[in-house]
Amino acid sequence: MNLSLYSAATGMEAQQLNLNNISNNIANVNTTGFKRSKIEFQDLLYQNPKPQGGDVGAGNTVPTGIELGNGTKVVATSKVFTQGQMTQTGERLDLAIEGGGFLEVTKPDGTSAYTRDGALKVSSDGRVTTSDGLPLASGFQTFPINITGVFMASTGEVTVQTPNGDQNFRIQLTRFANPSGLKSLGGNLYNETEASGNPETGNPGEDGFGAIRQGFLEMSNVNVVEEMINMIIAQRAYEINSKSIQTSDEMLSRINQLKR
Repeated sequence: MNLSLYSAATGMEAQQLNLNNISNNIANVNTTGFKRSKIEFQDLLYQNPKPQGGDVGAGNTVPTGIELGNGTKVVATSKVFTQGQMTQTGERLDLAIEGGGFLEVTKPDGTSAYTRDGALKVSSDGRVTTSDGLPLASGFQTFPINITGVFMASTGEVTVQTPNGDQNFRIQLTRFANPSGLKSLGGNLYNETEASGNPETGNPGEDGFGAIRQGFLEMSNVNVVEEMINMIIAQRAYEINSKSIQTSDEMLSRINQLKR
């Protein structure tokens, strides 16, 4: 078996997945609260026709041996939860989380999901929702119809002003021991998994939770220049692996043409 063919094939497949990941990052450069993914590779198992440390007699051992690799594979695509750029919108229901934490969202089946997207809306019945109409949990209360102002403190205290008086409540954030272990659902939502750990709820600005910034939105943390460089590297790696296959094919063709 010509290992170069199979090793190069795994390299081409890995770089295709790498390009898919980069493309998704670039496509979401303007997605509110989006966190870029980074792809991680591992080498495959090795063939050892001559193992290291083998006994060659007279008390001597082989110092290095022979190892032949079988290529590479993608082992993980992990989310990078660095802070995205804060963009001021002036909208009273827009909020950004400066630091760690997520807003809790109630899905149609009644289970919870989590988001960093703070572009909030108010439904016809006064509930605070995402842009997709999913109601926010996290301590949000129903807004009255005749509100005249909404004020959010960095520590999560919310004051809703109406002609009949003020309504006060405090929102909370949720965090996980391993946010990279969350499952991406699309729609700027994440699901809890065994890898992420159990959700921990707390007040913004306390015990390491992020602070609330009203009138701002956290944009994607994708760096377009960095992603373009990664794309060029992936393209060149794909080309080199394809060249390895071409070279191996030419060598096999030469062998087939040998005459006795």
